Amino acid sequence: MSSKNDVKLGLFIVVAGLVILLGKLGVFGFLGRTLWPLAIVVVGLLIHLLYFSGRARAAVLIPGGILVVYGLLFGICNLWGWGMMSFLWPVLLLGIAVGAYEYYLFESPKPAGVLPFALILGLVSLVLLFFTLLHTGAIYVLAILLIVLGLWFILGRGRTGRKKGYGGW
Repeated sequence: MSSKNDVKLGLFIVVAGLVILLGKLGVFGFLGRTLWPLAIVVVGLLIHLLYFSGRARAAVLIPGGILVVYGLLFGICNLWGWGMMSFLWPVLLLGIAVGAYEYYLFESPKPAGVLPFALILGLVSLVLLFFTLLHTGAIYVLAILLIVLGLWFILGRGRTGRKKGYGGW
């Protein structure tokens, strides 16, 4: 055997040993459990790449948009707990709206009825998301924003036309 073949065989044996060791330590299981939503996002982006490289029609953007949004949603839930799905579920509707809107945006001629469908579904999903977030800590953020906005108007910061020479309340 030549020295070149010995190096290749040695490298193969080292890589095999590392793969076995990392597998026994649970590295691949951990990566699979935590990064699987990334695979969904990658597939969605590859579908977009098919369209933008000219190899597919604009209709492929519908599943492409859905997969990207769903992959991001599943990634959030995978990182911070699947209990979040109890108030993030309207994002599932938003994924369909995004896919339909992308289809409308890039299809020529513009398909009839797709834009109103995408906009209405997107608006419904955002309204539902808003109301589901009200049952979480987001209600406190909304309350603080309303207080700040009210104070802004009370203190006159919202007025555009102040009279000059008026020096008091």
